[in-house]
Amino acid sequence: MRNVSHFIGGQSTPWLGERTGDIFDPTIGQVQAQVDLGTVQTVADAVANARAAQPAWAATNPQRRARVMFRFKALIEENMEQLAALLASEHGKVISDAKGDIQRGLDVVEFACGIPHLLKGDYTEGAGPGIDVYSMRQALGVVAGITPFNFPAMIPLWMLAPAIACGNAFILKPSERDPSVPVRLAELALEAGLPAGILNVVHGDKLVVDAMLDHPDVKAVSFVGSSDIAQYVYGRGAAAGKRMQCMGGAKNHGIIMPDADIDQAVADILGAAYGSAGERCMALPVVVPVGEKTAEVLREKLVEEIAKLRVGVSTDAEAHYGPVVSAQHKVRIEGYIQMAVDEGAELVLDGRGFALQGHEDGYFLAPTLLDHVRPSMQSYKEEIFGPVLQILRADTFEDAVRYPSEHQYGNGVAIFTRNGDFARRFASSVEVGMVGINVPIPVPVSYHSFGGWKRSGFGDLNQYGTDGIRFYTRTKTVTQRWPSGGSVIDQSFVIPTM
Repeated sequence: MRNVSHFIGGQSTPWLGERTGDIFDPTIGQVQAQVDLGTVQTVADAVANARAAQPAWAATNPQRRARVMFRFKALIEENMEQLAALLASEHGKVISDAKGDIQRGLDVVEFACGIPHLLKGDYTEGAGPGIDVYSMRQALGVVAGITPFNFPAMIPLWMLAPAIACGNAFILKPSERDPSVPVRLAELALEAGLPAGILNVVHGDKLVVDAMLDHPDVKAVSFVGSSDIAQYVYGRGAAAGKRMQCMGGAKNHGIIMPDADIDQAVADILGAAYGSAGERCMALPVVVPVGEKTAEVLREKLVEEIAKLRVGVSTDAEAHYGPVVSAQHKVRIEGYIQMAVDEGAELVLDGRGFALQGHEDGYFLAPTLLDHVRPSMQSYKEEIFGPVLQILRADTFEDAVRYPSEHQYGNGVAIFTRNGDFARRFASSVEVGMVGINVPIPVPVSYHSFGGWKRSGFGDLNQYGTDGIRFYTRTKTVTQRWPSGGSVIDQSFVIPTM
């Protein structure tokens, strides 16, 4: 059986077989490979390797580091088909969606290619008598990333590209459910000219995560996962004195105003709610029509269009989405559907009990639609992370703004309207980190930054963009004076002023 090993010091480590995990094929529900699970010693080895390699990499001028990033980008593009097929085989998302996963990560690699400009500091001449002040951004040293199963290419690239371009060494702990693409990315980075040890991949579970959080030589950790784990990781890492950036769960809302283009809104909502089987932190699992007339028209059109969706295997070019990632996750989603029914929601379309012919053991769910959901329901309060769309009806615009603002999560939100006043008021007042106006999944482009509010994000800096550069560097400010004419300035015993 195929085995996925750690990647440390530019090579795969020997398979010890001491602790392993199963990698499933979600389309058939069977084990396809095994992954080595690391120990505290594995983490220590990776950190020692990274620490030895990092100073020389940081001393490499930014333009040369950028050239490595350019070659890395080109190699990912050349291997797109292979990477997408590998990603889909372990995650289950359709090939076209797998390519999108990789491309959104590539966008950040492309952004990191501009690192010579991004690292430029500030300079003030004549800040005082003969005094100049300047600042510089320097790498932290060894940094780490812990990434989830739902984007095995995009999120690792979001983290590692800016971290490495800034001159750090990076240790990646990907999800043990779909670890093959992260290892392949590390191999391509080595081929692009990245020195051995600058990008290491360590597989594992909580044991490995805790070892990374506790290791004194790991200076910063970026995390994406559920909010409960994000809060735990943030707390433990911060207590150890590390810089932390932890992104959690979401319950994104789509507000439908009476003046919206309903046909376009429905088309957007279908992709945002059911794409990738709903396993996206920026999925749109709650739709909020304003007014009963809007709600009834929206519901009718949703039912009509959902019936046209095709659930299939990842290689089915006609499929809109594939299976969920595991048998356990399928059971969890089904439990939330039943919870919503028990709480009084109307089950308009039930995706449970779906079986794909020839793949009856796969982890498939058909689209589910729930109406008359209320804010008090636990099934509304929590993240389902599956192909389930809930309709939460609002009487007024103010109610529609209040629902996402008062929710425990604050990752993304969207409004569909033709009215510029509604859109502007909504964007200004809603308490959510990322806002879309007639855009269903408002993931910012690579030169802005990604980050939610409330329990969707722990830490002060967002991912990628200029926030990513700030996260992976520290600022050093120099105040300098060069004596002239041999004169001596009298000492002063009060704080210096300019």
